[in-house]
Amino acid sequence: MEHLSFNEKWRRRTKKLAVDLIRMYSKMKKTDEVRIIGKQLLRSATSVAANFRAYCRGRSQREQFAKLCIVVEEADETLFWLEVLEDTGLCTAATLNPFKAEALEILKMMSNTRKRLKN
Repeated sequence: MEHLSFNEKWRRRTKKLAVDLIRMYSKMKKTDEVRIIGKQLLRSATSVAANFRAYCRGRSQREQFAKLCIVVEEADETLFWLEVLEDTGLCTAATLNPFKAEALEILKMMSNTRKRLKN
């Protein structure tokens, strides 16, 4: 199996989560509630991927730290919107659980990375 750098591994995973959520949302019945929550979910999930990509290209440690702070915030928000979709019954737990698990893993890894960068 090919060895991926930390940046490449997480760049792929954050992008995959965004793409997979876009595909899931495109299959949902578009009620007003789903549209509102779905747009927020897609904004936060795509922001995770875009800002992690920016983190990888950071010109300084301060710039990287700032981008990583955004990644952490947006990953937490993505998790929030997934929980709202489940709690409101707009989407089933079975559908959302894999997305929630991945968003949580991204959140944990980026939080730990941010702590290491801060020190």
